[in-house]
Amino acid sequence: MKNNILVTYDLNKVGQNYEALIEKIKQLGAWAKVQQSVWYLHTSYSANEVLDHLTKVTDFNDSIFVASMSDAYWRGLSAEVQQFIQEQWWK
Repeated sequence: MKNNILVTYDLNKVGQNYEALIEKIKQLGAWAKVQQSVWYLHTSYSANEVLDHLTKVTDFNDSIFVASMSDAYWRGLSAEVQQFIQEQWWK
């Protein structure tokens, strides 16, 4: 079963390694960057498992929010991101 996951984060220390976090997000499943620090994942991992993976490439003072979604609505997203989410959602 695949899960629709929302990931948001704030890396709270100057000079943080955003590249490592972004690369880890991309490794966890089909993904779309929704906003600056907001990502959509279609993945076999649970929200808790996604958090576990992401904490391995972040510091203790960083904040990460991971949620499993059953419904989503939006306005103002790019056509590419909208189409991707719609295609992935029910796979």
